[in-house]
Amino acid sequence: MSTPKILAFSGSTRKESFNKKLLHHTAELCRKAGAEVTEIDLAQYELPIYNSDFEEESGLPKAAAELKDLFKEHDALLISCPEYNGSITPLLKNIIDWVSRPREGEKPLEPYNGRVVSLISASPGALGGLRGLVHVRAILGGVGCIVLPMQVAVGGANKSLDDTGAPTAEPQQKMLARLVDELVSVTGKLRC
Repeated sequence: MSTPKILAFSGSTRKESFNKKLLHHTAELCRKAGAEVTEIDLAQYELPIYNSDFEEESGLPKAAAELKDLFKEHDALLISCPEYNGSITPLLKNIIDWVSRPREGEKPLEPYNGRVVSLISASPGALGGLRGLVHVRAILGGVGCIVLPMQVAVGGANKSLDDTGAPTAEPQQKMLARLVDELVSVTGKLRC
């Protein structure tokens, strides 16, 4: 089994985001499980809202090209997905749209095709962002990703995550460990 390369990011740019904290903790668990993990902050990749006229006039923005390259350099994605009004954040949807845009010589949806994905979320609400994960799963599946069935949504995140982003409840800790095991093992097997 080869060492899986995982790109990890949150669909939030808020400095004290629960999703960023949960992502960082989960990325550390992936490293301990034998994966090579690159964590990025989407705040470092400023992009206009996707508009085909803009793309035709100005080409692919530099930040979008950098993200496309990062996606292609990694075997899997670990995404922590905030929920906005029951759905995906505009930031995350915009990133997905820009990364999907083909460059000359690239296969359609090349940065996504066959990428293994695990989804997590955290929210102060009772469902932990679970409703938004349904939409993210559908979008990523539609662009060719292999979205793994195990997902973790941490509700009451303002009380159920410690300062490092780790869930304080044992059932959520076990679920997160299962998610990490699934992501690392499936990705390693598919990439060998």
